[in-house]
Amino acid sequence: MRRTHEEDGDPARAASGTPAPDPARAVSDTSAPDPSRAASDVPAAAPASGTPAADPRAHPAGHGPLRYGPALPGSGLSVPPGIVREALAAAGTEEAAPVGGGPELLRAAAGHWERRGLPTRPDRIAAAPGGAPLLLAVAAALGGDVLMPRPCPAWWLPQARLLGRTTYTVPTPAECGGVPDPYALLETVRRVRAEGGDPRLLVIAVADDPTGTVAPPELVHEAVEAAAGAGLHLVSDETWRDTTHPASHGREPEPARPAGMAPDRVTVLVDLAGALLPGDWPAAVARFPATAGGGALHDAVLDVLAGTGARIAAPVAAAARHVLTEPAEVTARTAAAARVHGRIAAAVHETLRRADVLALPPTAGRHLYADLGPLRAALAARGVTDAQELEDHLGTLLGVPAPGGHRFGDALTSLRVRLDTAAFLGTDPWLRAQALTVPDPLDMPQVRRALTMCATALDGLRADARRREPTS
Repeated sequence: MRRTHEEDGDPARAASGTPAPDPARAVSDTSAPDPSRAASDVPAAAPASGTPAADPRAHPAGHGPLRYGPALPGSGLSVPPGIVREALAAAGTEEAAPVGGGPELLRAAAGHWERRGLPTRPDRIAAAPGGAPLLLAVAAALGGDVLMPRPCPAWWLPQARLLGRTTYTVPTPAECGGVPDPYALLETVRRVRAEGGDPRLLVIAVADDPTGTVAPPELVHEAVEAAAGAGLHLVSDETWRDTTHPASHGREPEPARPAGMAPDRVTVLVDLAGALLPGDWPAAVARFPATAGGGALHDAVLDVLAGTGARIAAPVAAAARHVLTEPAEVTARTAAAARVHGRIAAAVHETLRRADVLALPPTAGRHLYADLGPLRAALAARGVTDAQELEDHLGTLLGVPAPGGHRFGDALTSLRVRLDTAAFLGTDPWLRAQALTVPDPLDMPQVRRALTMCATALDGLRADARRREPTS
């Protein structure tokens, strides 16, 4: 049987799947949310000790509520001129965009998937201002409980919770993130149904945030087959599919296509913001199955988008259409950005490895997921005993954001953080832009400084941890 991350590093967590820890609500609270309260004002979950959570508004670090979670990922690089021109050209219109996207945007999205071997009808596509409202609409249309791999992107869990749905996280296998272990998935579904639950939706990512890994095709096939056999609908988040980069062995992975494995049960979602558009330009598209059931789900999703007023602003819609048609400027920039972030990710991973920190080799996107469990003794001596304290400590120590694993569905007691490669490019826009053209971004002064600071901080923790190891 395939080993899971829990078996490798956190035996306290059940391999069969557990209700997801929620940074905005206590795990035991499964009642419907009060619509009169903003999601960001829901109190944080209490610590394991049972004491009330501190009011995050009294702390600049902002512990807990969704508004203090990690920002949507940006590339750290300049916006291509063609995208800016398309957005500016559409900025003067006052015509409201149709719910679900206009014809030109839908045709561009259909072409995007056609070029990737997925025949797609424009009337089976929906667009929304970002992946979060689109995922929320799908979950609302399907109903029932939601399952997700653990860890998972920080923006997945809140969408189901805002609907008052119970969410279960299932551990990922040891070799990657983004896809649940198939055996643990089936056991979780069995247990939830035995306890009166109603699991209907599984969300996966073939190229994963937060771990930066690409799931092997055979594992994706097993997970999709298990989910389909259990009667689940799947959302395949393929936001980072086009951002792959070579791992340390030099081979660039090819993400699998879940929609080709179970065509009648898979909805494909691509959040353009961050991967292809600037992180604060919200636009996402979803491809629904070309079946009667897929058409019904598509129509139900449009109803939810209409009811929540989720329309893409005209300038952003124009930019989204432009990147989905994939002109040479866009494809060249995407490839160059993947090269830059892949080079930095490999260097950060080597830094983590030398410091005895556990992390899977990143092969996609702009993140690494680091487990500092081997340094627990050294961290405890500095007053760091959980993921929130680790987030605060490393954010100061490394000088880059390091959101804790509790924001990605992991236990608060784990010592895991996500590191963002864009943060290693510095803050100067001109210097960041140069990263696209230099032979090796690791030679840039600001990148060298950030990597040196990271190595120094982690080496200090490793040395402290080794001094605290018991002697025989």
